[in-house]
Amino acid sequence: MLHKFRGVTNFEHRLPSQQSELAVQTMKDPYVFDFIPFREDMLERDIEQALVRDVTKLLLELGTGFAFLGNQYHLNVGGDDFYIDLLFYNLNLRCYVVIELKTGDFKPEYAGQLNFYLSAVDGILKKEQDNPSIGLLLCKSKNNVVAEYSLKDISKPIGVSEYKITSSLPDDLEKQLPSVEDIQKRIK
Repeated sequence: MLHKFRGVTNFEHRLPSQQSELAVQTMKDPYVFDFIPFREDMLERDIEQALVRDVTKLLLELGTGFAFLGNQYHLNVGGDDFYIDLLFYNLNLRCYVVIELKTGDFKPEYAGQLNFYLSAVDGILKKEQDNPSIGLLLCKSKNNVVAEYSLKDISKPIGVSEYKITSSLPDDLEKQLPSVEDIQKRIK
């Protein structure tokens, strides 16, 4: 199923046409992580751990072709240690997909950090038969204009999407379900 991607990417300028189209079709905006219990004080690490705990639901939300390789994936670059939030390989795109989670608004420096991770993954992990790695920044919110300027001159393919963690059921679904009081009455 194809969906309209409303996120921001530089894929069309950084990937061959066919791979760019497939990469855009693979991305979503927003990603809905409704299987994560919402808390106001959630940290980046809390969201990451919740996603990893329920990796099957995470893979379903990401879409077809994703294989989970690890969280806090360790890379040693020039003797320094770096940790990628989530690392995947997409079988359809034939490339690594680096996902960075951010609990707040998108900031331009996040694109620079992800660009570095993509260069490191391409230099350390990527094989000759693999396509260039793709990065995905998942932020709680983003300003599309700021994201577009941030990606404009970055050499690696990066997408910026929002994620949603719901604390309640959608109104239309909630109306169809019995209330807690109704259920308690029926149990008695």
